Amino acid sequence: MELYNWEQLPAEQMNAMVVRKVIHTGQMTIARLNIRKDAVVPVHSHINEQVANVERGSLLFHIGGVDQVVGPGESLVIPPNVPHGVVALEDTVVTDVFTPRREDWISGDDAYLRR
Repeated sequence: MELYNWEQLPAEQMNAMVVRKVIHTGQMTIARLNIRKDAVVPVHSHINEQVANVERGSLLFHIGGVDQVVGPGESLVIPPNVPHGVVALEDTVVTDVFTPRREDWISGDDAYLRR
């Protein structure tokens, strides 16, 4: 068993608009992101199933040719290998859960977030 405190995890400044904290377990990755209004996460895809849980603010997802706004208390499931991008409609806190864990992030292959 491992206990984590989000306030004590190191923050990664991904770019001027996005800060990320991450927990990697053996089977999943959990990321808490602070995304500033008007930030853009470019269209990308990955082998991981993703659940985006908006805690505060709102995000506009472009996923599979459909636009979907996700607000506080809402969760969006993104299937594996489906291209998706995001625009922050306001300052937002979102917790993303991925399975399997994000091996690309562990190896440092997350350049799309650093633009």
